[in-house]
Amino acid sequence: MVQGEFFDVSHAKQEDELPDVSTQPERSRRGLKDFTIPKLYRSISEVSALAGVEQYVLRYWETEFSELRPHKNRAGNRVYSEKDIRIVNRIKELLRDERYTIEGAKQILKQELDSEKKAQLIDAKPPEDDAQLPIIPLPVPTEISVQVVELLEIKKSLLQLRERLAFTK
Repeated sequence: MVQGEFFDVSHAKQEDELPDVSTQPERSRRGLKDFTIPKLYRSISEVSALAGVEQYVLRYWETEFSELRPHKNRAGNRVYSEKDIRIVNRIKELLRDERYTIEGAKQILKQELDSEKKAQLIDAKPPEDDAQLPIIPLPVPTEISVQVVELLEIKKSLLQLRERLAFTK
């Protein structure tokens, strides 16, 4: 009687055997790394390691540069988006590599982000559906075209209303 590791194989039939895998073509296998989801947010320690600056420097830059505003999660920890990481890398480049002062780096960063926003507005296609159009408030008129005669009539009627209300008290 031949026994397998977990079961008795003496009663197994020949057709019950598994096919020989050495004769079959090799199937491509995907590892788990193929299915990883890219991170949307990173912690301050990850950004610190990516940028090559200390965490306290990142916190200081947040106070100096209004463009760098990472969100905070429920626990109150900073979470940096890809945009925040690009800003951190650009600040580092301006301050460390190009040797700008903080004020100079602020100006350059502001100019670059403004020009980037303008380019995005120019490149943006108008939405195909009217329901997707942005709601743009009507401009406030700088001149009010009201005749003086109308204003005097309104004033007269308001004064009459005030007199009536004063007598009813």
